[in-house]
Amino acid sequence: MLSKQEIRELIWKRLEEENIALFPRPVYGRIPNFKGADKAASNLAKCKEFKEAEIIKVNPDSPQYKVREIALRQEKKVLVPTPRLRGDFFLLDPTRISSSDIPKASRISGFEKYGIMVSLESIERVDFIVAGSVAVDLNGNRVGKGEGYSELEFGILRELGKVDENTPIATTVHDIQIVNEVPSEPFDVPIDIIATPTRLIRVNRKREKPKGIYLEYLSKQKIDETPFLKKYLKKRRYNSL
Repeated sequence: MLSKQEIRELIWKRLEEENIALFPRPVYGRIPNFKGADKAASNLAKCKEFKEAEIIKVNPDSPQYKVREIALRQEKKVLVPTPRLRGDFFLLDPTRISSSDIPKASRISGFEKYGIMVSLESIERVDFIVAGSVAVDLNGNRVGKGEGYSELEFGILRELGKVDENTPIATTVHDIQIVNEVPSEPFDVPIDIIATPTRLIRVNRKREKPKGIYLEYLSKQKIDETPFLKKYLKKRRYNSL
């Protein structure tokens, strides 16, 4: 089995060499944008779980721009994490955004202007999650860009009771981003649905989702740089006294 980093390098290389990658380029080190990302988003929007969701958490990356736009046009609230979880979440509320401004609100540059900052504790229960991916397999294992923020965000939301084992998690990728096998660790968040430009796939998920924050896998630097984690750890220490 290839390592996660070997899989990332392989996928980034293919996307660039086969000219599937879109701006921002090069895609190395990123959740890669790809040709057909809008079609993948449209396919995702056809699934029952997306249609029924009222509050959707979507990663802030470029390939999921259209997912955010579709969700807002369908009058769903969209939660987007602040960069590296240095703050809380942006809440994009379609009742506060004009139809003509939805495309701008759906882009990274529009989150601060059109979104409302909400604390992690105060957000409502999340109905559906969309994660960005570098690669996925058909068992629901996923590789991100390597910084672990999708896993951390899910762990925090689970600790707060905002998501659970049954909260559906999806990703949109190009078909070549589906690989034979992705290695996994206990804190990795498996996905349930893969949407590509050509199809919608319900995976054969074999792992449970993380039950919360796994501090033993976090570096001191990651904890120190994440305000919620510092507060969470302080509370745990206090409760153990």
